Amino acid sequence: MQSGNSDHLWHATTILMVRKGNETVIGGDGQVSLGATIIKGNAKKVRRLGKGDVIAGFAGATADAFTLFERLELKLEQYPGQLTRACVELAKDWRTDRYLRRLEAMMLVADKSTGLVLTGTGDVLEPEGTADGAVMGIGSGGNYALAAARALMDSPHDAQAIVRRSMAIAADICVYTNRSVVIESIQNS
Repeated sequence: MQSGNSDHLWHATTILMVRKGNETVIGGDGQVSLGATIIKGNAKKVRRLGKGDVIAGFAGATADAFTLFERLELKLEQYPGQLTRACVELAKDWRTDRYLRRLEAMMLVADKSTGLVLTGTGDVLEPEGTADGAVMGIGSGGNYALAAARALMDSPHDAQAIVRRSMAIAADICVYTNRSVVIESIQNS
């Protein structure tokens, strides 16, 4: 794939967020691909940020994602307890900064009350939700995992079980997604 190709963002991974009941869960697969070759199968694309009260996952170029994680950490320090504000400020920097705007990645971030998708085009999107919860997916298998999670939302399964099952379904369909899943969760307010 050529550098600068916006499609590159979608050929990277699967990251899924499910907010159900008193829990928010973000799960991500561990596959790192370079074209049609699997380079690594157990990468950790989901992690805790801030003081452990924010969870985030990325799809896209790994080095770019680490840069964005670091920048988001700084924004969280600058705006403690204000995830949306920190994300909006990061998105503004990402869109306008000469270096950052070349980064090819997307992020799903959540705290106890908010879940957001961040993109390099300045998007800070909150998932549509119901009283029962919300789901959002990014990456090459994101739409498969998203569809599976939406179908499972009215089941008796908790958020973590929905993420695990939805990620397995995405791995069955998307060649850029594997079954080595890392999950982080936080309790909702």
